[in-house]
Amino acid sequence: MIVPMKKAVVIMQGKDSFNALAALRELGILHLEFERPVKSKNINDLLEELQLLNQVLNILAEVRIGSGMVFVGEESGNVEVNVRQIIDLFKRKTQLTEHLQVLTAQIKDYEIWGDFDPQDFVSLAEKNIFAGLFQIPVGQLNRLPEDIVVSKLSIKGGIANCLIISRNKIEIGFKEISLPQIGLLNMRRRRDEDTRVIKDLQRQLLDQVRYLGILNKIKLDLQKDLDFQEALSGMSQAESLSYISGYLPFDNVERLMYRAKQERWALRISEPQAEDNVPVLLRNPKWIAVINPIFKFLEILPGYYELDISLPFLIFFSIFFGMLIGDAGYGIVYFLITLLLHRRAIKLKRSTRSFFLFYILSFCAIIWGLCTGTFFGHDWVMQTGYKPLIPALNNEKTLQRLCFLIGAVHLSLAHIWRAILKFPALNMLADIGWTAILWACFFIARVLILGDLFPPFAKILLIAGIFLVIIFTNPQRNIIKGIGEGLGTLALSFVNNFTDVVSYIRLFAVGLAGVAIADAFNAMAFSAGNAHIFNLILAGFIILLGHSLGVILGPVGVLVHGVRLNVLEFSSHAGISWSGQNYKPFKK
Repeated sequence: MIVPMKKAVVIMQGKDSFNALAALRELGILHLEFERPVKSKNINDLLEELQLLNQVLNILAEVRIGSGMVFVGEESGNVEVNVRQIIDLFKRKTQLTEHLQVLTAQIKDYEIWGDFDPQDFVSLAEKNIFAGLFQIPVGQLNRLPEDIVVSKLSIKGGIANCLIISRNKIEIGFKEISLPQIGLLNMRRRRDEDTRVIKDLQRQLLDQVRYLGILNKIKLDLQKDLDFQEALSGMSQAESLSYISGYLPFDNVERLMYRAKQERWALRISEPQAEDNVPVLLRNPKWIAVINPIFKFLEILPGYYELDISLPFLIFFSIFFGMLIGDAGYGIVYFLITLLLHRRAIKLKRSTRSFFLFYILSFCAIIWGLCTGTFFGHDWVMQTGYKPLIPALNNEKTLQRLCFLIGAVHLSLAHIWRAILKFPALNMLADIGWTAILWACFFIARVLILGDLFPPFAKILLIAGIFLVIIFTNPQRNIIKGIGEGLGTLALSFVNNFTDVVSYIRLFAVGLAGVAIADAFNAMAFSAGNAHIFNLILAGFIILLGHSLGVILGPVGVLVHGVRLNVLEFSSHAGISWSGQNYKPFKK
């Protein structure tokens, strides 16, 4: 559920502002709201320090990943870390690496010409002896003027790399190769030197990685200081008084009132208004809260005045995961990976909340695979004589009907939920009307796509739904204006309702595609031939490659399609815009 919030204004004497903020931060329950821009020299200085520190942390993280380091020992105690030195080391390494790439490309380009000193060409020109490097088709060599000296250094692909010397300016109709700044030997020496320096700089950067722990702690302290300075700057003043406002959960009001009495603050508690930007705090039972990692990953939250769809999201996302993955073998792989990571997290004393969601999703994939007889593919399982728990799910039309049914149920739930919240207002009947239209669209989809018959009662649903939407979208005294608005809404949304129901067929299409790819790789492996050791190795490689792709790409399909059906289709029918901001109390 979305926790109800209260709006609070805390008033204190101006001279007590600093201590009051310290007390509020210690209390840690008020999400601050500033009535004026937060600007000060202290804030700018802290922002610059944080920017510099973030740059260093990104550099060291990149160095650690590039070196393959998994665990980093952390220095402790009073250690001074020169962050600017780390940035300078990284910049120099980056510049040298870019120069090395250019130099390596130049060496490759000029190797065909051999080693020479470009200054010799300048010296000869001063004596009216002109020399140049040219690439000339072999067939054109005989057509060159007789008063020039041509030395063929090498020939490749019908092109001769030539050194041409003349007493006059060389004009032979072919483009002259530009000379490098230094000779090939010096290029190689500089390349070796750059390589050595880059390795040394990399070693120095690796030596700094051990300070990652301290730097992260410093960042946290700087962020706390920044939050405090922003709160101090954002406080409003009226004569000798200062005040600050914010939001807190309804069940924390008593704590704030008790602290206000202790600190001798004035306090005003009120209900948030519609125009207020109220933060959102989701508070659900643990078995529902397992879906929170998905919300955090997608960085989405419903608005304060919207619905918390955590429970239906969890239920339907789990169903979608099972259908889209569609393979019990893949489900077992996900389960084992989750189990290993879970044990590692326990060993490292890290949070394990998110793992329970992946256990649920893994079991859904396993159950769906058992129902359809799919285990690292479908065809080979059927050849063993295995009987699926629900054979009908292997019939394409039956599965498509199921997808349309899931879509109608899912979207109807959104409108029924909205209707319950609107009760007893008359406009709740418009949502009942949309529910009827959705089920009519369900039968229309079956007629148009599957060739089923359109049942007579579906016509009644369609007519009743249209009537309710037109009349009760905006029931008011001016009947004509209300009907006009209802007609407009119907015209804009009727086709969308049909396409939204049909869009659930993606569960069938994507799931079928995944099984088909698995079967294709299995067929390739089985066609490798006899039991010769080479053929067995080849077959094993094909199976490993194919199913590894399936295991990796499966969750991508879930993120694209399973999330979409919840975040777009369902949410648009439930009136959820995902515009909420997270509740972040001012605290240590």
